[in-house]
Amino acid sequence: MRLLVVEDEPDLANAIARGLRRDGHAVDTALSASDADLKLRTAGYDLVCLDWSLPDGSGINLCRRLVSGDLPTLEPDRPRILMLTARDGVEDRVAGLDSGADDYLVKPFAFAELSARVRALLRRDDGTDPVLDVGPLRLDPARFEATRGGEALDLTAKEFSLLHYFMSHAGHVLSQEHLLEHVWDEMADPMTNVVRVTVSNLRKKLGDPPLIATVPGRGYRLSE
Repeated sequence: MRLLVVEDEPDLANAIARGLRRDGHAVDTALSASDADLKLRTAGYDLVCLDWSLPDGSGINLCRRLVSGDLPTLEPDRPRILMLTARDGVEDRVAGLDSGADDYLVKPFAFAELSARVRALLRRDDGTDPVLDVGPLRLDPARFEATRGGEALDLTAKEFSLLHYFMSHAGHVLSQEHLLEHVWDEMADPMTNVVRVTVSNLRKKLGDPPLIATVPGRGYRLSE
């Protein structure tokens, strides 16, 4: 999944991004409301970790604009929103949730809790269970474990993230452009063949019979 961390403290933003990348997500960062506005308009995100206080605006206002549709996003469905803030009063939590945020986490927080809340929000978004089962495949995001027929698969973080996305959308045809938007971050070069190469490597590691089919001119599909 592709995530955006909106946080004006660079060290904290980078620390959160590193942790979420270890969880297998593609993560971009924004240090201001204007930077977040631009990225949300030009890239497809599944979830936004959003700080309340930003140097050029309020995370609450950004949240309201996302929820109302005043801030148009690349995807038809808006991303899930997790507010991250030092404001811990009941009235603050109520204001954050009433603005449209899907969850609210008070700073300072343990990264393990942030990671769990992100997983929960993404499950709510795609309707999947914590552990995914598709045919002979089983994937446990929390444990970073994937198996085929009970045999462990030795996957890189990117291959794991790609398999997670395929399994969350089993049976759907996913174009290279769509996969690039949701599994890779802003550092990926759209002119390279990174998607094709990673899909090819994942196919080999999944073994025979093949589970990921190429749909000519359309993209790839994981068999249900």
